[in-house]
Amino acid sequence: MNASLPPAAASPAPSGLDEDAVRRLVHLFYERVHKDAVLGPIFSSRIKDEAWPVHLAKMCDFWSSVLLKSGRYEGRPLPPHLALGSDAGDAQFARWLALFRPTALEVLPPDAAQAAIAHAERMAHSFRLAIGFHNGEDITRATPFR
Repeated sequence: MNASLPPAAASPAPSGLDEDAVRRLVHLFYERVHKDAVLGPIFSSRIKDEAWPVHLAKMCDFWSSVLLKSGRYEGRPLPPHLALGSDAGDAQFARWLALFRPTALEVLPPDAAQAAIAHAERMAHSFRLAIGFHNGEDITRATPFR
């Protein structure tokens, strides 16, 4: 049996969360990623300096779609992460979240920051599980990044 569930009702965006806030979040976060000793080399080896504006625009579209339900992002975010291989392990996802959380808290109003962080934590866990499965890792004891 293949019953489909009704779509979840779209909840309104938290107060103070708009396209400008998403843009500030994305740009400050990736500025920090770019300078980070762990994540910077991973991103720099795959995204050349001249391609950063395109990547940032894509990430703004992605986070706008996630947080504001704008529908602007058209793509599949998992395949590029699968291609990272060992550069997408627990340490890298934990570091990504360690940069994302304070950036969200700094840039966004409290409710919006908590919503963004919750989405980021779920995505990091989901991506990590998918990557581990793809790589043949034992993911039975994987715990969410919190």
